[in-house]
Amino acid sequence: MNDDDVREIALSLPATSETYPFGPEAAVFKTTANNKIFAILSAPGNPSQTVTLKCDPEESAALREQYESIIPGYHLNKKHWITVSLDGDAPEDLVDQLIRDSHSLVKPKMPRARG
Repeated sequence: MNDDDVREIALSLPATSETYPFGPEAAVFKTTANNKIFAILSAPGNPSQTVTLKCDPEESAALREQYESIIPGYHLNKKHWITVSLDGDAPEDLVDQLIRDSHSLVKPKMPRARG
């Protein structure tokens, strides 16, 4: 998986925007409805491409034990974020699902119907 694959997956998700608030070093993907970050992609050309994602704390701990390429989130809350090396041992389908799960964790929740 490479940065173009991550970008394609992220932008295919509902109500998503790509921004560069930290400069060209990192693409930041947010949900447009609440402006919350769900993925941070390291700059193209970086020798070690990574994507940082929001993750359930229990799942995060299990993933870090299972894959060398998944570490605590770089410069973020280590309990709720992971950083995945795109050229590491994590399977592409897992990285794809982690991007989708991260989006799901931050997207606005629908209000419960009153009944």
